[in-house]
Amino acid sequence: MGAASLMVRQLYSLLMWAAQPFLRRKLRRRGLVEPGYLDAIEERFGHYPQAAESTSELVWVHAVSLGETRTAGILLAALRAQWPGLRILLTHGTATGRAEGAGLLRAGDVQVWQPWDSQAAVARFFAHFRPRLGLLLETEVWPNTVACAQARGVPLVLVNARLSDKSLQQALRMALLSRPAYAALAAVYAQSDNDAQRLRALGAPVRAVFGNLKFDAAPDAAQQALGRQWRQALGRPVLMLASSREGEEDSFLEKIKALALSTRTPPAPEKRADGEPAPTDADFQILIVPRHPQRFDEVQALVEKHGLTVARRSGWNGAPPAAADVWLGDSLGEMALYYALSDVALLGGSFAPLGGQNLIEAAACGCPVIMGPHTFNFAEVAELAEAAGAARRVADMAEAVRAARSLLRRPAAQQAAAAAGRQFSAQHRGAAANTVHALEQLLKS
Repeated sequence: MGAASLMVRQLYSLLMWAAQPFLRRKLRRRGLVEPGYLDAIEERFGHYPQAAESTSELVWVHAVSLGETRTAGILLAALRAQWPGLRILLTHGTATGRAEGAGLLRAGDVQVWQPWDSQAAVARFFAHFRPRLGLLLETEVWPNTVACAQARGVPLVLVNARLSDKSLQQALRMALLSRPAYAALAAVYAQSDNDAQRLRALGAPVRAVFGNLKFDAAPDAAQQALGRQWRQALGRPVLMLASSREGEEDSFLEKIKALALSTRTPPAPEKRADGEPAPTDADFQILIVPRHPQRFDEVQALVEKHGLTVARRSGWNGAPPAAADVWLGDSLGEMALYYALSDVALLGGSFAPLGGQNLIEAAACGCPVIMGPHTFNFAEVAELAEAAGAARRVADMAEAVRAARSLLRRPAAQQAAAAAGRQFSAQHRGAAANTVHALEQLLKS
């Protein structure tokens, strides 16, 4: 590392040390909404209640949030099939990730929070757990963590790696900090050729392009069967806003209402039970599944503000009530159910400049996707899905609602898009087996 880079990392380390009181305050505030953030806070600063490891046996897997943790589950299943006795140290940054990760643990495994990237916290983390290898999921490259691992001789591998053009530009603006961190990784296995090219621009040692691990996930069969059963019983199609983010639900409902008003035939509008005109188009059912659980109540209030009735998943007794204007998916781990229940899904996070969400599970469940202009976090997958006919890109929410309604009224086109999604998903499997094979030498050592 050059003198300039060392100086920049020292300044970064000072800032990370100074930010710790603000992090504690942020965790306390977040914990008021999601109590999981209040659990074991001291772990984030490198203090652990369990005894320190006496041998370098653990394989560290870092999955920062819910999506990465589900991806980690795919990789862990493949690793355990090859090495049944593998002990895992699983870390996370979010409460939803940690809750999901608890279900991946086996006897002998350890689960803690990701250490804050200060020099002291990271040093305590490595000294306490003594991992022999670290597997970082997708994007998680932290300067002090990588530097400490390198100093202790712990190889770090970035698996299922992705890097958007936006993130690349941000990293290049801090090249004196980011380049040494990426260059110090032992290996990088990228999701796509474009990801590999961007990662190499930061000096990352990209060894191979394996595709996306998420393609190797098998959506829950029981959930899919139940979702299809409910959809058939309903008697009209279902339009879902999937993994929605703040601002998208309001825009979605406004466009739905505008569409209903523009297509209603006067002078006999459809009536609700209370005698008022129905505020939505009655030829399809609306389902909204927010991306973040802490927003469930907020989204319900928003729906009601639009004059619509809501039925939350947590209150369904056996089946979703057909009388509700909007179904609200307020559960975790049931996306396969929601996709199987839906005839088409609008991709959350893509109608605001947030980068979109991953559409692989939707494709695997045979749910056609309509996505907005912002899919930079999953650019390659979005482009491939569009080329395969499993997804369609539109300019904005208004066009998305119109396109969805058009597809819902053409069953043959909807079924063709659903079949294209399943085929697209099947064609891109294999990343898990390739990643395990590539890690073989590091795991044997």
